[in-house]
Amino acid sequence: MPRTAPPPPPRKVPLRKLLRAASVACGVQFGWALQLSLLTPYVQELGIPHAFASLVWLCGPLSGLLVQPLVGHLSDRIAPAASPLGRRKPFIAAGAASIAAAVLTVGFSADIGRLFGDNITPGTTRFGAICVYLVGFWLLDVGNNATQGPCRALLADLTENDPRRTRIANAYFSLFMALGNILGYATGAYSGWYRIFPFTVTPSCSVSCANLKSAFLLDIIILVVTTYITVSSAQEPQSFGGDEVEHPGTEQEAFLWELFGSFRYFTLPIWMVLIVTALTWIGWFPFILFDTDWMGREIYRGSPDNPAETQSYHDGVRMGSFGLMLNSVVLGFTSVVLEKLCRKWGAGLVWGVSNILMALCFVAMLVITYVAKNTDYPPNGVPPTGIVVASLVVFTILGAPLAVSNRIIFFDRMIFLSTSSSPVCCPCGIFNLFPCLQITYSIPYAMAASRVENLGLGQGLAMGILNLAIVIPQIVVSLGSGPWDQLFGGGNTPAFAVAAGSSFIGGLVAILGLPRARIASSRRRGGTHR
Repeated sequence: MPRTAPPPPPRKVPLRKLLRAASVACGVQFGWALQLSLLTPYVQELGIPHAFASLVWLCGPLSGLLVQPLVGHLSDRIAPAASPLGRRKPFIAAGAASIAAAVLTVGFSADIGRLFGDNITPGTTRFGAICVYLVGFWLLDVGNNATQGPCRALLADLTENDPRRTRIANAYFSLFMALGNILGYATGAYSGWYRIFPFTVTPSCSVSCANLKSAFLLDIIILVVTTYITVSSAQEPQSFGGDEVEHPGTEQEAFLWELFGSFRYFTLPIWMVLIVTALTWIGWFPFILFDTDWMGREIYRGSPDNPAETQSYHDGVRMGSFGLMLNSVVLGFTSVVLEKLCRKWGAGLVWGVSNILMALCFVAMLVITYVAKNTDYPPNGVPPTGIVVASLVVFTILGAPLAVSNRIIFFDRMIFLSTSSSPVCCPCGIFNLFPCLQITYSIPYAMAASRVENLGLGQGLAMGILNLAIVIPQIVVSLGSGPWDQLFGGGNTPAFAVAAGSSFIGGLVAILGLPRARIASSRRRGGTHR
């Protein structure tokens, strides 16, 4: 009986198509940068007091905790034959549509609120606009979670576990996210969008509101273009969908009931990693919530709810957006050298030093706040150049520790620790924690994965465990930071003081309590993993 020839190996997806498949990250991250820099100030302009502004951000951790694993679970189990788009692309398209609807809702919330009978007098609380805004804001976070995760999974499918192509696809995704960050923050820093889109200025939407609305219209254009490029980039592999439907993988991110049931198996090293992660995010989240608000209030001495001080406040918000753009540039450069630092000094030491640097930056913000408060400003109210420059320098430097906490490693990025008994691979899947940057966390994940793997609990469980260590602090900060600030008279200084203390303690725990495990070179390990 003649032997049949084996089927030819499937043709690899060209790199140019991988580049196109990753492009949606630019559109999503562009909108997320606008959300981070502009929406805390805007919701206060609508009338939500500063003490309660942080509550709006509860959607981020909650949607990351619930929507992310659900979308990953569903997209892994829809076979390509079930949809003409494949199993990932429908989720990408639906998530992008949700984002577009959400930014339209947020951008036009003041106009829609007026239709509901809002009093549009400056300084009044617009209850209708606030309700519309909250619906759009929460839909935006859900859309972010539902889009980027399947996109990363799509890239992992297209690379077919080829380590070289995985690294290239990861670089493409990182490039587009960095580009989206920089463009988004630059857009938020520009004050003349209402002149380009004059129809955005309405009786219920002032110049600052019109700039926000115009920026979101630009976001929709970029999102539509990049989503179309991604969805039309390449045909999804047919083998993965059917295989996973019949044999569901064991490396999916765990759901809540699995996570809480695993706590009894945790050893001290696992708890140390989770403690440092939680302390790190108690430090980061107040900055994420109030960075541009701090610039507008403490540095430019403005207020979103006082018509006489609104212009100064929005000048400060735009300057804060510019600082975040510089922050993103430094984050990108630091990410390039981060793996080398981890190989040389060890992940625990790098993590600890970055946390201490972060704490020093927050202390510097407290000092700058004190100096600004006790400095006489000129009659025009513009802050002295030295204070503004010092603030921008702090924003810029914070990009380095942010790169350590938020390293852009999305899917099947091989992370090897010398303390692990076997290679630790970051599995393909959804790990959308706080959509602040919509990214996974290389050093924390690597250390958690190696220790969970030694217990035989699975790497998907490690992703869920680390997710909890990030989400729970975000919920605590969202619930407590506004009232905590109000307890000391308002402003952002009390929350930043807590952030500085938490970051410093987390740095000490990382340096003293975590082993200096070194991450092996990806070049050396290229042929050792599956």
